[in-house]
Amino acid sequence: MRGVILAAGRSRRLCDVIGDRPKCLARIGDRTLLERQIRALRGCGIDAITVVAGFESDLVRRVCGAGVDLVLNTRYDATNSLYSLWLARDLLLDGFVVMNCDVLFHQQLLFDLLTSRDEDALLVATRRGETYSDEEMKVSARRGCVAAIAKTLTDEEADGENVGIAKFGAAGAAVLVAAMQAVLDGGGAREWLPRAFAVFAARRPLRIVETRGYPWIEIDFPEDYWRACTDVLPSIADGDRSDARQRVESAHTGTVTRRSGRTVHHV
Repeated sequence: MRGVILAAGRSRRLCDVIGDRPKCLARIGDRTLLERQIRALRGCGIDAITVVAGFESDLVRRVCGAGVDLVLNTRYDATNSLYSLWLARDLLLDGFVVMNCDVLFHQQLLFDLLTSRDEDALLVATRRGETYSDEEMKVSARRGCVAAIAKTLTDEEADGENVGIAKFGAAGAAVLVAAMQAVLDGGGAREWLPRAFAVFAARRPLRIVETRGYPWIEIDFPEDYWRACTDVLPSIADGDRSDARQRVESAHTGTVTRRSGRTVHHV
């Protein structure tokens, strides 16, 4: 399986905190978002990694380092995440996991997604009955699968929020590539990738994998950035230390750690 990181955008809304740098190079703690995502993929056994870059692509390439392939979106100012993934379509057909570059997340979330029994799945933070903002990519669920996904869903229609990480097996990848092509043929170069997810979900089940309370955040605004630095990153670090202690205890006692009724496989 290949890991694809969508990192072509500029994010002018974050200029006050990260300067004139791509969003993927926002530094959270001692590493950039991009470095953290590459490390998370490799930590889950994915070594074939592709980054779709656009703004300041030379700088992004240097941060990626050896062993990471780059696909260039030279139209990053006139397109969006759907077009960026479409540019990498020839690399997707054996199956892949895709993530937006602006998500800081606990690695267990990626591990849960990759090890879920369904080939095609979307990571979703379920928040039923809550109030959502216009910025959030909302998800409506039916029988554990995506029924609809859009920012325009009402609070009553929404069952959760898209985290920005999804996986597709070989068969699903072919369906998604066809869905992206259909959206682009209809003039949708500026569409977000979830527009293609919605088309996909109408043709083939897209299973929901829940976050189960593990910390994550999408960084769109300065307040998101500061929350990522002061709240979310420490929560991830605390969870990592707790998991390490539990691994040691399990090794000595032969017990298995459980969370929310499910066995947690520690990475």
